[in-house]
Amino acid sequence: MSLLKRLLAWFQPDTSRPLTQAWLAALWMGLAANWPLWKQLQSLSLGPGFMLAFAGMVTAATGAVLSLLAWPRLIKGVLVFLLLAGAALAYFIGTYGIVFDPTMVVNMVQTDVRETRDLLSWRLLASLLVLGALPIWWLLRRPRAPRQAFGKRLGGNLLAFGLGLLAMVVLALSVFATLSSTMRNHKSIRYMVTPLNAVYSVSIVGVRSLSGPKGPPAVIGADAHLLPRADGAKPPLLLLVVGETARAMNFSLNGYARPTNPELSKLPATQLFSMRDVTSCGTATAASLPCMFAPQGRTTFDADKPQENLLDVLQRAGLAVLWLDNQSGCKGLCDRVPNSFTTQLPTGAATLPAGLCNGGECFDEALLHELDKRVATLDPERLQRGLVLVMHQMGSHGPAYFKRSPPDLKPFQPECRSNELQQCPRDQVVNGYDNTIATTDRLLARSIAWLQTQQARFDVGMLYVSDHGESLGENGLYLHGMPYAIAPEEQTHVPMIVWLPESGALATSLQPGCLAGLRDKAASHDNLFHTAMGWVGARAEVYKPEWDLLAGCRR
Repeated sequence: MSLLKRLLAWFQPDTSRPLTQAWLAALWMGLAANWPLWKQLQSLSLGPGFMLAFAGMVTAATGAVLSLLAWPRLIKGVLVFLLLAGAALAYFIGTYGIVFDPTMVVNMVQTDVRETRDLLSWRLLASLLVLGALPIWWLLRRPRAPRQAFGKRLGGNLLAFGLGLLAMVVLALSVFATLSSTMRNHKSIRYMVTPLNAVYSVSIVGVRSLSGPKGPPAVIGADAHLLPRADGAKPPLLLLVVGETARAMNFSLNGYARPTNPELSKLPATQLFSMRDVTSCGTATAASLPCMFAPQGRTTFDADKPQENLLDVLQRAGLAVLWLDNQSGCKGLCDRVPNSFTTQLPTGAATLPAGLCNGGECFDEALLHELDKRVATLDPERLQRGLVLVMHQMGSHGPAYFKRSPPDLKPFQPECRSNELQQCPRDQVVNGYDNTIATTDRLLARSIAWLQTQQARFDVGMLYVSDHGESLGENGLYLHGMPYAIAPEEQTHVPMIVWLPESGALATSLQPGCLAGLRDKAASHDNLFHTAMGWVGARAEVYKPEWDLLAGCRR
């Protein structure tokens, strides 16, 4: 036996017993896998005494939970899963400053291959190897546990559980004043404890899924109908563009110093209105999208109670509805209406403009590809009553912002070309992000140009609003998905843009100058459902005119 093997054997404890494995893993995860947590606490200058006590609390709590699972046929499988999860979470929390809560679990479940691919990196692999695979390799080399009577093993597990809880309570009481103040003033810390918070969040989502109502979604707007249209009036065409990860403060239309909206800025100020004080329903697509298409509003919307949405109500009223998607899906919103996804486009086909779609991904302008043909497939009788067309963007989805803008539209250079944003200078991260806003600007301008081609047939208009914002390194935070109660403004302050041609019936029905007065009016995703219904002349009992942004402007 080599000297190195002798040394390793000398320091190897007897880990053939499940409880020993559980507590050694708890020690590793509590100290090593929580390095972002310790880095955060160190930045708060709370002192080494508090740091040691908190580390002891995390380790004791983890060990207590694992003690209940310390059975010979169970513990190694549990630890393999938790060690890998802890290693992955350590990377994402440490790199992007994100937190892991039930909403983030839903985001993970609903993501697609494109978004997952953007998050992969060599540093993630290194974290998985060092914090996950290394202890797993060591763990799997341990011998099987000796046989032990069920009662004796159960008693030992319960004793270890109780001692772990006792240790946690004693340590918490020893630093209670600092602990309570820290948890009150820095709420994000509770979401950084790995892997306990992940286990809690996954459990919450699992319980909600199992206990949620089964069957079809609840019907809303069963009495939906269209208001009579004046003789000779054209049917409405509302283009609703759902932005992705766009924050209002980076739109030059809202006062941003950089020219991120060069195309929209050329349009007449009497037709284009950018609202500057709009807040989102959530900080992630999975939370915002269902909420913004619901009538209840953020404070009373319950995502655990499936229900129909705006599209169902508009379709029931008799309108043609079409959902076009360049994202990871519509989160169930478009399941009952005609829909089309850019992933279904024949990538590389001669009918596609060069460079529009590559490697399984499409730029947002693919949403406009052969749009007339897609509209022509809809029910002609419904089209005679009106059309609501929804375009769901890939927008500014990170962290690979450089992938969201085409090569010919990168006015801000140099841009970060990595998905590990902390490794780039912040100005390069902002450059990459601002290029995505310029790309959205061009999409909206070309969408308006398409709408103008439809004016002979429809009374056209466009409403754009993003689902949530984005952090670009402010206070060490990147991306989005923070719990709403502690989310920074960068993740909740979103752009909303209205375009109406002056000659349209809707525009002429509004009081002169009224839309301009909405620019600085406080609004939110709560207004979307009711504004859209009012816009196209749809009515139902769920419609609230006081939440319709245009209601106060009508003559």
